[in-house]
Amino acid sequence: MKKKEDVLSLIIIALLVIVALAGILSLDFTKSYEITNQYGNVVKMYGAGIYAHDSYMKAPILIGTDFCILLLLVPLLGIASYRDKKEASDSSRLRLMSLYAVACYYASSLCFGVSYNRFMLLYIALFTCTLFGMFAILTKISVPMLRYGATKGNYRFLVLAGIALIIAWMPDIIPSVIAGTPLALIEVYTTEITYILDMGIIAPLCFLSIYLLKKQTGLGTVLLAMLLKTCIIVGIMMIPQTICQVFSGVVLPLPILITKSGSFLLLGGFAIYFNRRLYIALDRQ
Repeated sequence: MKKKEDVLSLIIIALLVIVALAGILSLDFTKSYEITNQYGNVVKMYGAGIYAHDSYMKAPILIGTDFCILLLLVPLLGIASYRDKKEASDSSRLRLMSLYAVACYYASSLCFGVSYNRFMLLYIALFTCTLFGMFAILTKISVPMLRYGATKGNYRFLVLAGIALIIAWMPDIIPSVIAGTPLALIEVYTTEITYILDMGIIAPLCFLSIYLLKKQTGLGTVLLAMLLKTCIIVGIMMIPQTICQVFSGVVLPLPILITKSGSFLLLGGFAIYFNRRLYIALDRQ
């Protein structure tokens, strides 16, 4: 069984490298063109590489994400897989599982948020491997033994993260609901997957984690580890995303930089601190 888990990790890493590298190689801001979208608005399209049919505003974000995946998540997954192979402890498995969760978040964004392209089968394969990989690892963890004495700082962080995820995106949605119009930045898409993932899954998990941690259940610790790792990677991800947008010439209003990029960076910084404390405590068990 352990050999099968090692193979799954290698498959996930290989898929991440291929998918992210294809996105990075799409870096070309010279092939844009304009179309009229389904809402009757003129939209500037990216026009290059795997993201040719995505909008000019969204493609740089996707490419910045790909840079983060290739240069940060892939090495971390490799290290975590090697460490788990050597230790095979609850702590090492939890590290690997939390990174699978980040990869699953990335795969979900590609599957449901990117315009259809020839890499769709790879996106689906990545989503499937990471999703069921998390369940496979969970069955190997002694969840009842993962009791972590969460502090007030942990609870405050989770509350802040849950609220921040809602505040970051709700102002985009409420005006369109009131006016009965599409989202201001809907462009060529029918919905925004980030809203669904952040407000519909991640934010509720923050509050569920608080409840489970107070009940001293191991599942609360598992959720906390996954949420912390996601916040760390997403926070760091804001940097290459913003850089790619700047180089593309996309104007980023200061309020958006503060409420969105700034808030995620701040959460990522706090998450690094709490993540370190979590594993120090778990490694001592």
